[in-house]
Formats: sequence, structure tokens, C-alpha cells
Amino acid sequence: MSQAWLDLTFLHWRVAADDVAPLLPPGTRPDVFDGSSWVGLVPFRMVGAGVGRGPAVPWLGTFAETNVRLYSVDEQGRRGVVFLTLEASRLAVVLGARLTFGLPYTWARMRVEEEGGELRYSSRRRWPGPRTATTRIAVRPGEPVDRPDPLDHFLTARWGLHTRALGRTLYVPNEHEPWPLRRADLLHLDDSLVETCGVGGLAGRPPESVLFSRGVRTVFSVPYDSRRTLSA
Repeated sequence: MSQAWLDLTFLHWRVAADDVAPLLPPGTRPDVFDGSSWVGLVPFRMVGAGVGRGPAVPWLGTFAETNVRLYSVDEQGRRGVVFLTLEASRLAVVLGARLTFGLPYTWARMRVEEEGGELRYSSRRRWPGPRTATTRIAVRPGEPVDRPDPLDHFLTARWGLHTRALGRTLYVPNEHEPWPLRRADLLHLDDSLVETCGVGGLAGRPPESVLFSRGVRTVFSVPYDSRRTLSA
């Protein structure tokens, strides 16, 4: 599938690798940077999703999304992300992704707004519950990041995802140009989504990293068993 990810905010917190290891699929372990694993809260707009490199699916391929993600590495050394939830405002997309790839998509009422140089995101889960899983975020993007530091690169330059489907851990590669990143000021955060996903202890703690990007267009390739070697 191909799709554009636009107007993203990346909020990240340090977490102990041992605390999140049970949340990862078999055959993967937490990827770490500076001795810690990381959890990300990432709201954005999905635009123009379509099959392969063909045309976008009208209406259905454009919607708001918020994901909570961890960082993984498999036995073959492939680094990726593991989604704990992908909140999306299109029910048909939620059902299709859950049935086809086993991805933890949920249906939510969502909004992304921009006014006066400020981005505001809101999400409230509809199905499956709990309906108390909500998030409200406001950021003001700042100066461009001309040279991403090693942590910026670790958190954003992920070229695939790990997921569990049909009794197997799958690796789904993707490709896109480097993220055009900006630093951002976090103006407001009211979130229960991360804790709902099983990562507690972050309430009231400001994120260690806040980044923003106008976005990229990306293409996902066919999933394959994560145990397959790099030369296979």
C-alpha cells in the first residue's frame, strides 16, 4: 500500500526495556537508545491511501489517525515499530486492517486542526472500548532540524513494522524519503491513550522528545515471516 502521512507530531518518552518487552510480538525485543527503550504517541493525517502505487482510494483513503508505538528489533537485526494501537476515524479501514494484518486498529472520533501556527489534535475511542481512551495535543512547530541528532534518527527513521498475524510474527518493510523534521513546543497534552495501551507511569511527565513534520509519502511492501533471513 502507498499513503501520505501529513502534519505529524512525534511525542516520545523513555521507558525501561523490561517494562515493554511483554508487549512485543514473539521473536522481537525492545530496541534501545542510550540505555532506554521509547514509547511514542503520534497523531497525524493519513492522506491518499491506495493499493500498491496505484491511485488513492477516494474518501476512504483519507482520515485522521493517532498511534501509540514501541521500537523493536528482530532476530535478524531488522529494526521496526510495534503498534500498540492505531486510532483511526474510518471504521472500514479499522475492520480491514484488523482482519487482514492483525494490526490493532480502533475506531475513534478524531480531529486535526491548524490555526495561527498551532496544530491541535483530538481523539476519543469509539470501538472497541474503552471509550475513556482519549488524547488532546496542541503543538507549535518551530525551526527546521537541518541535521537530525542520533535520537531523532532512532525515533523516526524506521523502515518497517513488526506485527502478529495468523500465529506468526510478520515484518512489513516500507520506504519513504527522510523526514523533514522540525522542533516543536508542546502547548497542551491531556492523554489516557498511552496508559490504556499498557504503558503506565507517564502521567504528568513531559515527553523527552517533541518533533513535528509536514510529512512524507510512503510505500509498504508485502509482509513476510520475521524469521526469514536478510539474504532470503
